[in-house]
Amino acid sequence: MSKYDDIKDTLEKRLDELEHSMENDEEFETTELSNYDNHPADNATDLTDKHTRLALRKHSEDEINDIKEALTAIKEGTYGVCSVCSKEIPMERLEAVPTATTCVEHAQQEVDESIRPVEESILNSSTDQPVDDEDPRIRDYENSFDDLEEVGSSDTPSDKQ
Repeated sequence: MSKYDDIKDTLEKRLDELEHSMENDEEFETTELSNYDNHPADNATDLTDKHTRLALRKHSEDEINDIKEALTAIKEGTYGVCSVCSKEIPMERLEAVPTATTCVEHAQQEVDESIRPVEESILNSSTDQPVDDEDPRIRDYENSFDDLEEVGSSDTPSDKQ
């Protein structure tokens, strides 16, 4: 009996769940017969649902690959050993992340920038940090809400009539 039998059982159960889920995953279909009379928000909802399903499917495929890689390592006797430095991976890490093939020091820690939306690099959510090349007539580089709040806000009695 191997010290990894419990982890192997966990991995096999999860693999079965994922494969069953992938087999029974229905293809996304819109509820509308035509986009002609469809409200734009309905189209946006359908598109968001489709993107969400695609992302979940990709995540499941990646998890299946990781599980198969870990099960192969168990079979070959290389499971629990870091594939980079060949040091033993602590049992606590393997119990927390059964698909781990590296120690914490060699685990991928960097964010994959290629999967982030392009818009993130140019959008700013704060008026306190304007875009450098913005037209100065558009913004006063101050938090404009302070000026508006002097006139009144929903919290002040001036709005209650």
